[in-house]
Amino acid sequence: MSVTAAAGFRAGGVACGIKPDGALDLALVTTEGRAPAAAAGVFTTNRATAAPVLVSRVHLSSTGGRAVAVVLNSGNANAASGAQGRADAARTCALVAAELGCRPEEVLVCSTGLIGIPLPMGPVASGVPTLTRSLRADGGPTAAEAIRTTDTVRKEVVVDTDAGFVVGGMAKGSAMLAPDMATMLAVLTTDAEATPQQLDDALRAAMPGSFHALSVDGCTSTNDTVLLLASGASGRSAPGPLAEAVAEACASLARQMAGDAEGATKVVEVRVEGAASDEDAARAARAVAESVLCKCSWYGCDPYWGRVVSELGSSGAAFDPDAVAVAYGPVTVCRHGVACPHDAGALATVMAAPHLSVNADLGLGAGSALVLTNDLTHAYVDENMGTS
Repeated sequence: MSVTAAAGFRAGGVACGIKPDGALDLALVTTEGRAPAAAAGVFTTNRATAAPVLVSRVHLSSTGGRAVAVVLNSGNANAASGAQGRADAARTCALVAAELGCRPEEVLVCSTGLIGIPLPMGPVASGVPTLTRSLRADGGPTAAEAIRTTDTVRKEVVVDTDAGFVVGGMAKGSAMLAPDMATMLAVLTTDAEATPQQLDDALRAAMPGSFHALSVDGCTSTNDTVLLLASGASGRSAPGPLAEAVAEACASLARQMAGDAEGATKVVEVRVEGAASDEDAARAARAVAESVLCKCSWYGCDPYWGRVVSELGSSGAAFDPDAVAVAYGPVTVCRHGVACPHDAGALATVMAAPHLSVNADLGLGAGSALVLTNDLTHAYVDENMGTS
């Protein structure tokens, strides 16, 4: 049931006509009984900020972190749309609020799709009443389907905890997955009792090991949004287990995004250890993960470790060419900065697998980091050659 797995939530999705092919393109997640729930959000760092992000930030601030609903559309990002775009995002919230009987500022809004094209408000306005009638306790999968763009599959997660509550969620994202989130939307729900501050703390703590550690092509989107709502329906309050469950849910969704990245044939984990600091390790890992040369070699199953060393050395992290080691999975191919003997057959098996671990040890300290990425294929280029 994904985003409605936690008690106290309803969801639904409809095709309102934003997408010309008639696919589902409008989704809604609400609290049961339309009661305001504690809420928190993390948003894009891109200064070309989309209108829905601007409106949702204001709404969360004005309510002190309370929300009744999240409305999401796919097929149009409502980004680079100026004052009209902001007005359209606000009107979308007002339309939903009128149907639900809540205040407009208690509705959060997300959009994903093409940038620079006005949001078609006619279809949105006509679709909202149908959307609100579609709400069901088992409507999570339909809502998750309605937020897909170039995603080939839904991204959903449910985490049951020993503390007596559930965290559920849905997300979309398959490209422009870069530092500080991605071309992604995610809505998480829980039936735990929590304050807005506790939700904010849990969500921000989950980011470094999930969405902030994900990069498909090094591009940061205009619309990135992760929202977390708590109904309190379980009657259980446990900030520690809640933070752990939110982190687990976010990590699962991030890995699902990496696995469904545009054109990808394998998920790649780039791990850097032995760095002078964690910050240096993250800088070095991201340089390797976002290297076009490295990503192409992974697609070709070519264990060209020289490209990895080159990116590590140019990343800006402290680096000693005589100390570095590189391994693909358990097979070490470079030690002390030079090639070392290894089992070529074992290495070929590792390189051909759908999940690849690229491990580098800088030999300089205790710093470590992980970045999740994928290979770069012809299909990625085909997907991004135009706007259609």
